[in-house]
Amino acid sequence: MNNETENNITKKEKTSVLKTWIRIIPISYKATPLDNTINNIMALVHGGLFAVTVIATQYLFDAITEAAAGRADFWDCFYPLLILSGVTFGTQILNGIHNFHADVLFKKASGRLMTLLHDKFMRVDPARFEDTDFLDDVNKAREGVYTLPYVSMSLSIFILFYGTYFAAIGSYLFNLKPILLITLLVAFIPAMLAQLVRIKVFTKLEEQSAPLRREFEYYQKTMCDREYFKETRILGAYKFFHKLFSETLVLLSHKTWKAERKTALLQLTLNISTFAGMAFASYLLFAATMAGEISVGAFAAVFSALGMIFYIMQEIFDMHMSNINKEIGKLANFVRMMDLPERTGADEMPEFEKGIIAENVTFTYPGRDEPAVKNVSLSVNNGETIAIVGENGAGKSTLVRLLTGVYRPSEGEVIVGGLNTSFTSPASIYERISGVFQKYQRYKMTLAENVIISDIGSDLFVNPDASASSSKFADSKFDDCDAKNLAIDTALSEAHFDMDEVKHDTMLSPEFDGIDLSGGQWQRLAIARGLYRKNDFIVLDEPTAAIDPIEEARVYTQFQKLAEGKSAVIVTHRLGSAKLAHRIIVMDAGEIIATGTHDELIAAKGKYADMWSAQAMWYEREPDMV
Repeated sequence: MNNETENNITKKEKTSVLKTWIRIIPISYKATPLDNTINNIMALVHGGLFAVTVIATQYLFDAITEAAAGRADFWDCFYPLLILSGVTFGTQILNGIHNFHADVLFKKASGRLMTLLHDKFMRVDPARFEDTDFLDDVNKAREGVYTLPYVSMSLSIFILFYGTYFAAIGSYLFNLKPILLITLLVAFIPAMLAQLVRIKVFTKLEEQSAPLRREFEYYQKTMCDREYFKETRILGAYKFFHKLFSETLVLLSHKTWKAERKTALLQLTLNISTFAGMAFASYLLFAATMAGEISVGAFAAVFSALGMIFYIMQEIFDMHMSNINKEIGKLANFVRMMDLPERTGADEMPEFEKGIIAENVTFTYPGRDEPAVKNVSLSVNNGETIAIVGENGAGKSTLVRLLTGVYRPSEGEVIVGGLNTSFTSPASIYERISGVFQKYQRYKMTLAENVIISDIGSDLFVNPDASASSSKFADSKFDDCDAKNLAIDTALSEAHFDMDEVKHDTMLSPEFDGIDLSGGQWQRLAIARGLYRKNDFIVLDEPTAAIDPIEEARVYTQFQKLAEGKSAVIVTHRLGSAKLAHRIIVMDAGEIIATGTHDELIAAKGKYADMWSAQAMWYEREPDMV
């Protein structure tokens, strides 16, 4: 890394840390406003009681000294003792309540912050998730979820508890002997300097660790997750991934140890100077007592307080500040994620009878130089079905994401139902769009929930107190139970899903005491999910990879019937299904190179004709289907 790059990183770190400290309190209060207020009130009262303990100690020892000299009686000593006992007892009770509430606050705030972060992910431009740097930031932001409540509570302790305590004790010491206060302040300057160094070291460590941590978690997943287990064992890949896992873990541990060692040695050196300052303050206190400048009671109270001050300062710098500075990089990443610009737009209703239009559209994925789609112009009329074909990497799926408004073009514009996707809210664009995509999801829920999740509205009842394993499809919560069940069955039937052994309430997850489906059944279920959603524009983006070409043709034939009167797009590299479309769009290297019907493209003897020639044998068994 050159010097210029290092300087840029340092500048970024300083800016991030400063911004982080400013943003901590607002974000924390947004998550748990009432609990934070209660916690702050308790911290303020707690700090005040600690300070009162010192003053009550002086009064008690002064009273005992007077009684020993014959100038005071039992009751003159009893009342200060009663006051000190009451303050001490109250402090301990409040300390227990404060600690209990802090634990509750941490768990509640962590959950709320994770919810806020997930809401943020929903509003961030989906194209960002194609950028590996952004995925590292997501990893780091998730780590920050559990750091922010701790830091927020620590700030509350610093400002309100310790602040109140040191303000009261500082005034007390200054009134007794100003040099005492000055000596203590100077003694802890080295400890403060040590923490500034820790901020820089551990912020840089977090920047370097996030990519390694993402690799580490992925290699762990390849060894342990159910979806990888069979393949890694049968093919003998377990040792390979274990080696990668171990190497990444060692590298991550080495970087952490190097940072810990550097800061620990610095901390030890500077703590020696702090201890020397405390010793000098104790000497000044002793000398002032012997000279008659302060009373014996003040000496006892302050000497006891010096031990408490030293303990508290160690707790602040060696534990709280040390841990905060160690985690500040994660916290900065969380704040940066929450401050990312969001994808916004006007809330309007698309009119799909106007069709879908792409004009001179170009799209480049974040972090890449070459565009995935180049200067594409295309229209899909209302009631028209088009097929987009091409080899892998031709840009088919990217074009579909642009046509559905998932991505916004880098250049040009996409008009969906009369609305420009660059200026319209995503929710408005998605309102009447349905789709089945190549990388469909296998939701660990019941069969019925796997279908109706595509069009929930107010129909799906989910018990927030139920675990995933006990999640049930509650027919009683639907406005029209029979109609809803019929709609589910219709969608499954249209997708050719075999329901002989699977019922609506069957849990589709062995992890939650359910069953698993075959790859083909999962694919048909994904298609049923897409068909179930109310739509005016429907997309099938290569969802039939686990189905043979003949069965695929049957699915697409059924799809063609369902798409009548709607705008529809079929994306496939199997050309038998493309024949069903009104028009076929041929893509190569991100560009449209040909458009026409099947017969027109065959006659043109271009790329489409070559692809058809290579695949024709797949469909010879059932020519009537293609």
